[in-house]
Amino acid sequence: MKNGESKKPVIEPSQDGPYLVRDLNKLVNSKGENIATTDVTALCRCGSSSNKPYCDGTHFRIGFSSKKGPAKEPDRTDNYVGEQITIHDNRGVCSHAGHCTDNLPNVFIMGQEPWINPNAATPEEIIATIKKCPSGALSYLVNNTLFKDQDREPMIKISKDGPYEAIGGPELDDPSDSKPESKEHYTLCRCGKSRNKPFCDGTHWDISFKDEKN
Repeated sequence: MKNGESKKPVIEPSQDGPYLVRDLNKLVNSKGENIATTDVTALCRCGSSSNKPYCDGTHFRIGFSSKKGPAKEPDRTDNYVGEQITIHDNRGVCSHAGHCTDNLPNVFIMGQEPWINPNAATPEEIIATIKKCPSGALSYLVNNTLFKDQDREPMIKISKDGPYEAIGGPELDDPSDSKPESKEHYTLCRCGKSRNKPFCDGTHWDISFKDEKN
């Protein structure tokens, strides 16, 4: 670490309990407001805390389990080779935020296989959309150079009724040895029902998870 640089946050998904986050200086809710952190900030991941985003111990009462589910999407990267850009996609870590299908529906095509057409937009348009992917599921290759990460301030953003978005390279120190697809950005489940814990798999949509406060 260079002089003057602060430590990057470290996120530890505790067994059957909250995320324990050390050295977190910036925690932002879905309204863009900074909210309080401590030396070790305990963030709810069972989905049932009455003091979201903070843990209030409810995981003990409801018997929350941090184990992955049996129907987890395979952790596999598929490659879609285009004339000027290759798009890489790992469905196993996708949080289904929908930025890709909403912004470039002619490239990211719902209900079709193959579902990605890398020749249906300019590389610049595709790159701009991929940079909005919070989970790290999407990356791209241009001129034989792989682009996965961005240069951003370390922080955790709370998405509206969705996962925690880790941004800027917080280290994930998971006892189960789970590794994010991108070390710079990834999404962590906070509804408690993901089959791919600690990562979000979009289940919050299916169960209509709500957090009115954040």
